[in-house]
Amino acid sequence: MAGPRVQATYWIETAYPLEDAAASMAGEQSTGTFVRVPGESDELREAHAARVEEVVELGEARQPSLPGAGEPADKPVKRRTARVALSWPLSNFGPSLPNLLATVAGNLSELKAFSGLKLLDVTLPPDFLGKYRGPQFGVDGTRRFAGVYDRPIIGTIIKPSVGFPPDATAQLVANLVDAGVDFIKDDELQADGPHCPFHDRISAVMRVIRENAERTGKKVMYAANITGEIDEMRERHDHVVREGGTCVMVSMNSVGLPALKALRDHCELPIHGHRNGWGMLGRSPAIGMSFVAYQKLWRLAGIDHTHVNGLDNKFCEPNDSVIASARECLAPMFAPPNPGCEVMPVFSSGQSARQAAPTFEALGSTDLIYAAGGGIVAHPGGAASGVRALRQAWDAAVAGVPVEQAAREHRELGQALGAFSA
Repeated sequence: MAGPRVQATYWIETAYPLEDAAASMAGEQSTGTFVRVPGESDELREAHAARVEEVVELGEARQPSLPGAGEPADKPVKRRTARVALSWPLSNFGPSLPNLLATVAGNLSELKAFSGLKLLDVTLPPDFLGKYRGPQFGVDGTRRFAGVYDRPIIGTIIKPSVGFPPDATAQLVANLVDAGVDFIKDDELQADGPHCPFHDRISAVMRVIRENAERTGKKVMYAANITGEIDEMRERHDHVVREGGTCVMVSMNSVGLPALKALRDHCELPIHGHRNGWGMLGRSPAIGMSFVAYQKLWRLAGIDHTHVNGLDNKFCEPNDSVIASARECLAPMFAPPNPGCEVMPVFSSGQSARQAAPTFEALGSTDLIYAAGGGIVAHPGGAASGVRALRQAWDAAVAGVPVEQAAREHRELGQALGAFSA
């Protein structure tokens, strides 16, 4: 059938012949089931069946990666891995992210033929842009709101994550804005609890940020966690706008794609997409989906930045995966003249002055938010010295000056390297 198509690429592990396994994937997620049914005509299959575009064998697997997989009864068991590409006519489900997700990542992971199946990538036609507008602000708009150009946006997070009432939270923010930080975010655990009501917290924090802006001419970007039901998120967004805020934060996996789109349609501020819960989808090499595929869905729905972890982070993600994720955030999703839907990657999780140079060397860009908690507030000279050390580290990285050499010229950077050992 002529017309636009969606393509998805998978890693699979199976004891069945690879071509048969790929065909079962295509049938399960389009016109077929385990047996030909009445009404499934050749004409219907021609118009709507998924196509197997590619099967590339990768190697053998010694044992099944996941439990519950079947084995062919009539053939010697030879478990193999492969990369499989499938495509579907867009007319099967239309430009709908929820229904796209049901198609490319629905029942496939439960099929008995597979002892491993992971979605690696998805390629979408620009038809989706008729319904989804993508990021409203992206990299350039985020820089405009933050007032930071030609270097990373230096950020931090409010810690303790929960437990402080609004006035104590505001005092902590006062210390951070006085230190010269560019960006502050709520922890994803801090929402609208009775000990720290959302409206009271935002009003108290924004009062501090406005007063600092009046003194310094710089308004710090504060990502207020508005995660909740759709109506709650809209109302909380409006409160942030009334208080002069410049960013809102949403836990993407908690609210879902339709709610994120609804917020994007209402929103006047950059949306900071927090990926908490991502590990359930991405950590296993044998199931779930890659961040490459995942972030495309959320970019199209309307986030402006999202977390990618950081180098030598406190979590399980290796450095090459972190950099690949960040590059994808900055890569266009669609060919010109369509919008590229680029978003700003957020490096976080155990970041300090030590990771600046390797981050820049690997990414080749300063279009990022570099969020450090302990890397700022645990600096021996205090938070202001922590912020200065990060800027010194990034200036040196961009200039190609070794960090140890720069540390001899900048006391704050030298202290940071001593405090945050490799």
